Amino acid sequence: MNPDNEAIMLSAIETPEKCGKGTYTASEIADLLKISKSKAYDLCKQGFFRTINIGRAVRISKASFDKWFDKQ
Repeated sequence: MNPDNEAIMLSAIETPEKCGKGTYTASEIADLLKISKSKAYDLCKQGFFRTINIGRAVRISKASFDKWFDKQ
């Protein structure tokens, strides 16, 4: 592999950690709020924050969750 390509690939792999990620999983929401994972899914279904379904996986917008959380 070309060393330049390897550096680009490593940079791409490290980017989410450097920049922070833009979504949470239901498990992460549950951990943050100290609630069960099923309750976290219930909050998602109730529309308290923006979510996106990717197949069966649910991702919660970090910005919308943080905004909701700050209002509580």
